[in-house]
Amino acid sequence: MLYSISVRHTVALLLLLAYILVAVAAFYQVQALWALLVVVPLHLAYRQNVRQATHSLLRNYPLLGYLRYLFESIRPELRQYFFESDLDGRPFNRRQRSIVYQRAKDVRQTVPFGMLSNSQEIGYEWISHALFPTPLLDSDLRVTIGGSQCRQPYSASLYNISAMSYGSLSKTAILALSGGARLGGFAHNTGEGGVSPFHLEGGGDLIWQIGTGYFGCRDAVGGFSEELFQEQAAHPNIKMVEIKLSQGAKPGHGGILPAAKNTPEIAAIRKVVPHTTVASPPSHSAFHDHLTLLLFVKRLQALSGGKPVGIKLCIGNAQEFERLCQEMQATGIIPDFISIDGAEGGTGAAPLEFSDSLGMPLYDALALVQRLLVRYGLREETSVLAAGKIITGIDILKALALGADACYSARGMMFALGCIQALQCDSGRCPVGIATQDASLYQGLDAADKRVRVANFHKNTMHATRELMEACGFRRLRDVSPGKVFRRVDHGHTLSFQDIYGLQDTATATPAHLSLHPLT
Repeated sequence: MLYSISVRHTVALLLLLAYILVAVAAFYQVQALWALLVVVPLHLAYRQNVRQATHSLLRNYPLLGYLRYLFESIRPELRQYFFESDLDGRPFNRRQRSIVYQRAKDVRQTVPFGMLSNSQEIGYEWISHALFPTPLLDSDLRVTIGGSQCRQPYSASLYNISAMSYGSLSKTAILALSGGARLGGFAHNTGEGGVSPFHLEGGGDLIWQIGTGYFGCRDAVGGFSEELFQEQAAHPNIKMVEIKLSQGAKPGHGGILPAAKNTPEIAAIRKVVPHTTVASPPSHSAFHDHLTLLLFVKRLQALSGGKPVGIKLCIGNAQEFERLCQEMQATGIIPDFISIDGAEGGTGAAPLEFSDSLGMPLYDALALVQRLLVRYGLREETSVLAAGKIITGIDILKALALGADACYSARGMMFALGCIQALQCDSGRCPVGIATQDASLYQGLDAADKRVRVANFHKNTMHATRELMEACGFRRLRDVSPGKVFRRVDHGHTLSFQDIYGLQDTATATPAHLSLHPLT
């Protein structure tokens, strides 16, 4: 306390001496009066801070305390640009971001002087290569999505754009993503905010996501509207429909569209009243349990004209998903696809507790889904899509090894657009114009240029995936197996994904004869 008082008194004394010096100098040189422009504001700030009771730091250190706020405000930039190593950054490190930038720009994608990762560190993962590499037979790396009853199956790329709504992202970002999807021949998930004109203008294949707010197919009281759904689902750009149950970054959490952000344009897209606050509840009103969920899936399959209809969820309870599989088996109603979002998935804004501590991580969830779908004889009737920090060919192969048929990426595609991981997504001040509705910021994002980068990133990632598969001797996508992926579990042992997650090697076993480990 004595130290604090002495500092405050010292600052006051220095200000007084500054005033005296300025006054003396004024007798000899009139220009010295300009110094008052500095001294007076400092003195006023000092007087204000010693009298206020809100900030203890500024009350004790009326001027020096501002340095703390200055350094805190630039801490993320200092860490990212000066102090982080290539492997330290979170949620994506410099090495990961750089490979996306290089592939998006279609420039050199090699790295010098060997690996940076510590291969002896617990958690290190690797894939075994073949002594005799073989050429791919599935060279296009595409997957047909749609069960035996689907009338309009969709040939999807192995790698697609994950759900990001217009409103969360700017119009130029959405236009660039959809345009990139068209150039590269892959799909773009609309997110739960509805199908915007910018999704359609870009011309890419769309996966229309329907959340608890039923935006785009919402009636006057916020429920599901068959008429609006049927009208929208008939659009030729919409290839699949995804019912969102939960997402990895904030499972079981709804959302609010504030009245201030609910512009007439947003309202028209989402079928809501403009300038009103609109809630997206945590759960759906169109169904309430496993059976009614499946009946809703069947309803949308019919209303969409036979397009693939699936569900998206972040798994929390293994028994709940097993109950869903039992209901599928009993009713014969099977979603055309199941999108699994890992707890490590991202979002522009989420409560810390939900983001850090809720939901099953992707690898555990994929393995669980694979075991259960096989156990109940459902695996051949549905496709599994995976999302959660998948940005490289190695990430894709790991997901395939655990049961995924295709993959999504949101943040990888944002990096391709030019995202610098400024971590300002929830502020509306995204410096590169992606996660903002500020025209002065999003006008800096040239959709015509960025759509090419998105397409380049996809093309080069697919090329890397093909090279990896050939190096490992995988001739087809179904050859990618958990027995070929390994993780160091302690300093003396390495185990395959097959052993860790209780899966059989799908390259050598028929799904109907798999011997499954008990659920954990």
